[in-house]
Amino acid sequence: MNDTPTDRADLARRARAILTGSAGNLVEWYDFYAYAAFALYFAHHFFPGNDPVVQQLNAALLFAFGFIARPIGGWLFGHLGDRYGRRRALLWSVLLMSAGSLMIAVLPTYASIGIAAPALLGLARVLQGLSLGGEYGASATYLSEMASDRHRGFFASFQPVTLIGGQLCAIVVLLLLEQVFLSPQEIRDWGWRIPFVIGAVLAVSVLLMRRTLAETDHFKAVAPGAESSLRALLRYPREVLLVVGLTMGGTTAFYTYTTYMQKYLKLSVGLSATATTLVTAGTLVFALILQPLYGALSDRIGRKPLLLWFGITGTLFTIPLLDALQATRSPLVAFGLIACAWLIVAGYTSINAVVKAELFPTHVRATGVGLPYAITVSIFGGTAEPLALWFKAAGFERGFYFYLTGMIAVSLLVYVFMRDTREHSALREPV
Repeated sequence: MNDTPTDRADLARRARAILTGSAGNLVEWYDFYAYAAFALYFAHHFFPGNDPVVQQLNAALLFAFGFIARPIGGWLFGHLGDRYGRRRALLWSVLLMSAGSLMIAVLPTYASIGIAAPALLGLARVLQGLSLGGEYGASATYLSEMASDRHRGFFASFQPVTLIGGQLCAIVVLLLLEQVFLSPQEIRDWGWRIPFVIGAVLAVSVLLMRRTLAETDHFKAVAPGAESSLRALLRYPREVLLVVGLTMGGTTAFYTYTTYMQKYLKLSVGLSATATTLVTAGTLVFALILQPLYGALSDRIGRKPLLLWFGITGTLFTIPLLDALQATRSPLVAFGLIACAWLIVAGYTSINAVVKAELFPTHVRATGVGLPYAITVSIFGGTAEPLALWFKAAGFERGFYFYLTGMIAVSLLVYVFMRDTREHSALREPV
């Protein structure tokens, strides 16, 4: 069936709104991930000692600390999005992220103010965690509602595109500073502050962009009720548990192959700092390309087959892939192995946002997408890196491989028994 001019105009309108919303999401994730990308350079400024593994473990614990605030952000901004609109929630989340990034950029070090330095760094991570907890639910809901039914998987996949793109931008900034502008010592001394300044400035720019965002038709069609969004969410226990179950394995795998992989390549595989950055950046580009391809595929064959692909292959091949990765000393082989891992993990990452959005009705969608997801990510995603480093420090690094495989296997059980949300989508109903 040929599209009419009206159909094409509507598609263009939706695409513009999605791209504008996605640009803001990318900047938020860049701000959040700049911490992980530059931890190798600034950890010693906040955590005294001579053991780099212990310093990275302390920095990773603060990275996880930011995740503790994400459920609060998921509830707060979810309520804001369900009661006052998706657009308003997106505006406030990026404003809070800007404040957290600026705070990290100007923080004194441990040598200057002692224990207050890591404490204030933790506070900045809490602000960023609150922001990101709200950003995920608001942006996933916004992108899913703005997309048409025929192309919802494709357009909603730009949420993970921006999520991965944010980390990629942080890695690119690191690569430019390492290779073009500064020496490694200059980055360790003061250059690590630059990405946080950039992030704060970009967040303010995005705040201005988001002021022009149109509200979704789904939200405008439903009058917000007087009941709190959290109480309303309690009427959907099955959907909440589904979000938790389908997220467990996916979020653990995602943070393994993103935030932790940079440290893994340096500390376990033994690649140089430059090779580590190049391999990390290259695999993130590969992962980014996969997201819309898998999202478009889900519009044709459904969401469930992709989730099953991730669950089955992740359970079978995670341990062999990580064993082979640890054994290699070749950057090219390392890139190929991580790329293979992304062919698996993209089955989850590309569609996880739209699957969650398709579970909940409009009046509770932002909270339903954001809150249980944030809780699950805090427990399993945010702890992936410190847990992996703990296994390494304890001399049993392969223990983490078995843990990751177990998490994916648990989610596989959920995928087997859940309905395909493309065929049973709450987004096809106004309420």
